Amino acid sequence: MSFSLSPYLVDLRKARGAIGSEDEKLRRMIGGKFKAAMAHADDWFADQIAGGAPTRYDALRAVVDGGPFDDAYGFQYGYAFEMICGFFGRSLNNNAFSPFRSGWLARVDEGLAALGVTAVEVSEFSYGSPPAPLPRPAEFVPAYGEWSPKQCRTALAQWNAATAEAREALDPEVLEAVESCVAWMRESVANGRHVVAFHF
Repeated sequence: MSFSLSPYLVDLRKARGAIGSEDEKLRRMIGGKFKAAMAHADDWFADQIAGGAPTRYDALRAVVDGGPFDDAYGFQYGYAFEMICGFFGRSLNNNAFSPFRSGWLARVDEGLAALGVTAVEVSEFSYGSPPAPLPRPAEFVPAYGEWSPKQCRTALAQWNAATAEAREALDPEVLEAVESCVAWMRESVANGRHVVAFHF
């Protein structure tokens, strides 16, 4: 079975602030930007929607309004929050993390640790859930995690302290993934924004 990470550089204060804001104009703007993606999602989840799950737009409405939520369909609210993050931020390169197999994030974390980079872990993106009051998605899909600019600044300093020999000793695929993470860190530090990622 394969998985994927969707990372974003985002103004998390604005993204979190959208939850329960009851901002109808914002909801319409997000809905307009992601209209095609929502239609595709509704096709993909047609069976669940027929069984009672909210459409993607109805899930977005609930997130912006602060509820009501149906805990049985937490995944839809997680995906709605991903749209909000996409609205207030931008996608980051995920070539090293889409698709990937079970155990890959742990291998990348081992590579980071081997270089002395301990301030962040990519595994953090695989077991969290979107912010309250959004219900926890069943089976943690999508899972969610965050790296703060402060964490990224520390991790970047740790990376810079690693020797060329230590980097070259890593498996090339792991090094490529670590370098992707370093690029995310640099973006975070340069822009003062969080790295967030959704794990599918």
